[in-house]
Amino acid sequence: MIRNKNTSFWFSFILLCSATNLSAQQTRATFLFNDDWKFHKEDVVNAEQPFFNDASWKKVDLPHDWSIEGPFADNWASATAYLPAGIGWYRKTFTLHKDFRSKNIFLYFDGVYKNSEVWINGHYLGKRPNGFIPFQYELTSFLNKSGNNIIAVKVDHSQFADSRWYTGSGIYRNVYLVATEPVHIDLWGVYFTTPQVSLEKATANIEVTVVNQTNTNAMATVKAHLINGKGERVVTTQQQLSVKAEAKSLAKLFFNVNGPALWSTDNPELFTLVVTLTQKGKKMDSVTHKVGFRSIKFDKDKGFLLNGRNMKIKGVCIHDDAGALGVAVPEEVWVRRLKLLKEAGCNSLRMSHNPHADYLYDLADRMGFLVMDEAFDEWEEGKNKWIKGWNVGKPGSDGYHSDFKEWADRDVQDMVLRNRNHPSIFLWSIGNEIDYPNDPYTHEILNTGRNPQIYGRGYTPGKPDAKRLTEIAKQLVADVKKIDATRPVTAALAGVVMSNEVGYPGVLDVVGYNYQEFRYKEDHEKYPDRIIYGSENGMALSAWKAVEENDYISAEYLWTGVDYLGEARSWPARSNMAGLIDLAGFPKPSYYFRQSLWTEKPMIFIGISAITNANNNRRNMAASWKYRDGDSVLVTCFSNCDEAELLLNGLSLGKKQLANEKMIIWRTIYHQGILLVKGYKNAIEAVHSSLQTFSEAYAIEAKTDIVSFDPSKKQVAQVEISIVDKTGIPVANADNEISITIEGPAELIGLESGNALSHEDYKSNQRKAFNGKLLAYVLTKGEKENVKIVISAEGLKTETVLLKNQYNRVSKS
Repeated sequence: MIRNKNTSFWFSFILLCSATNLSAQQTRATFLFNDDWKFHKEDVVNAEQPFFNDASWKKVDLPHDWSIEGPFADNWASATAYLPAGIGWYRKTFTLHKDFRSKNIFLYFDGVYKNSEVWINGHYLGKRPNGFIPFQYELTSFLNKSGNNIIAVKVDHSQFADSRWYTGSGIYRNVYLVATEPVHIDLWGVYFTTPQVSLEKATANIEVTVVNQTNTNAMATVKAHLINGKGERVVTTQQQLSVKAEAKSLAKLFFNVNGPALWSTDNPELFTLVVTLTQKGKKMDSVTHKVGFRSIKFDKDKGFLLNGRNMKIKGVCIHDDAGALGVAVPEEVWVRRLKLLKEAGCNSLRMSHNPHADYLYDLADRMGFLVMDEAFDEWEEGKNKWIKGWNVGKPGSDGYHSDFKEWADRDVQDMVLRNRNHPSIFLWSIGNEIDYPNDPYTHEILNTGRNPQIYGRGYTPGKPDAKRLTEIAKQLVADVKKIDATRPVTAALAGVVMSNEVGYPGVLDVVGYNYQEFRYKEDHEKYPDRIIYGSENGMALSAWKAVEENDYISAEYLWTGVDYLGEARSWPARSNMAGLIDLAGFPKPSYYFRQSLWTEKPMIFIGISAITNANNNRRNMAASWKYRDGDSVLVTCFSNCDEAELLLNGLSLGKKQLANEKMIIWRTIYHQGILLVKGYKNAIEAVHSSLQTFSEAYAIEAKTDIVSFDPSKKQVAQVEISIVDKTGIPVANADNEISITIEGPAELIGLESGNALSHEDYKSNQRKAFNGKLLAYVLTKGEKENVKIVISAEGLKTETVLLKNQYNRVSKS
């Protein structure tokens, strides 16, 4: 991972130089290269040339997603959230400090969507079609060592309906400038594996690829030492290495660790691996990785074992975006989301359906999430991308498949190379629903049997033969194992019946089934050596019971952990509402149902829905107690307790057993007041929750996720805004338009309500509340002054939040 997160280093660096005058006194220097870019949204002639005048271009800091700037319009595609795409250009001017003039300089992009082309001082560096894969170019030989240098990046996302979900457009992830000595450790050149792991002892192998970019042979010493969580050096090993001129050599190191603290989802213990390169006693390079010791094993009958202990994988699928921010998502946003998912009992993430931002894997390591890293959503043939709504009208077929033949091997290997040292990663996935029946592959077996996921009817002559699935899968599995053979390779299958006929599952180490729990038992008996798990599942209790009640099924991955843009129904819907958490990061009723299934700490939740035509209308469940007197309502309770009791204004409406369903329902008559539910374990009250009738909206209340900000760096504060009545009770149906004003060195970068039908401008400082709530993203600018956030709405009492620097607490005035 090419990042330096040391705060004191960054503060010293800011004092030393600006973003256009780089300097550092160390062998390897890695700088976040996000500030002071220029952007223009349309194709421009000669924009790659140094003489081009970009004075009129928009100033932007990266990461940047231009699609999220909108506007929403139904002439775009429902698949990609009815948001615009197109072609955009970026330029950045910088000077190289004298300390770097003898070094090799590299430019690293964590992700650009898509078809990026990069120039330095007019010299073409290359193209990367895939918008999710990181890549690096060397700048050294093209740099002006004593004057201005100009980087130009063209991004071509003119095929706007090229994905089944929102991808955004532009340089939407971090960019880094890296300076090394000519003899240095290669990009992703450290490979850490643990062949043997136990509580008593672990072994580790470290492979280090060293690059010699000089014209003479070099002798070097490669040294690795391991530091535990207490900052203590645990072990050191080293090797002498000869590297030929203009070549690479591989160092292989080994060490033992006695009594290692093991990484697990409950206790994610991490070590720091420091690899250094020296020549004649002089330090030439140093690379640091967070690593862990853990053992993983899948068993065809027993499921999954982590560190020798059987566990059920409680997973969610996630996409890249965060509503108002598009796919240019700050790390803090995912910290908040992952904390919520952890509290719901989630212990695994599926990176659907592409590699994600670098920091997300670091968070998974630190917070204790197993990760399935996934490469592709399509291979050599295009899938349907819906234009007018999911399964509505005629779909488009643009997408990655047009680049697959040329780039797939490199793309999947680069995914593995970048991430293979993360202890959180336990599965490599080569594809999602590539075998979706008739979209595009087909087979005669589709004329028979049960095929719940199918486009069209039965076998469709003229579509690609499903036999290609097996042929391509063999190649991709080989690609992965060439880079990392320590983890199993999987894929998420949608057309299991068809894939069984052509042998596709037999190529995989473990086989993911999407929405086909009904096949588990049959296929476990028919293919006794196959390891099966749920790679994508709905929210129904039956899907979880298929995991809970069968030892040989290890996992469930819910679709999805968080709502996401795109894959939308017909206009005006522009986002998918399948998540446990909405786009603003607020839990939905389904979140609490999952918490009741996945956690042991006592919890209880009640949601209310009106009874219409005597039907149970739990889909419209809301955590609010506000109806007309005399209305018949359903009160649904989710809890992991033994039993629950419901009380209305102190009067008991009955105590009921929860049993295995984790859900009970009362049918009652609405009367205003307080609705209280109590959860009991072993006949003793363990937890309670209540809803209270609210009156008219009166005021705004707000809280943030940070209690201070560091004045030496930029930081995102996430401000949760609620509309309340005079007594402070949330007004759950409030939709007042809220305005945000920022005073001080910060800016509002987004307002998100979670409303899937809203077409309000995401770059405005005004937005309507949804269900009485709103989320504001405020970015501090790395300066010392305090920041005042004023939150107002017509007719409501204004709220002011003051963010203080120097680790003072957030206060309100």
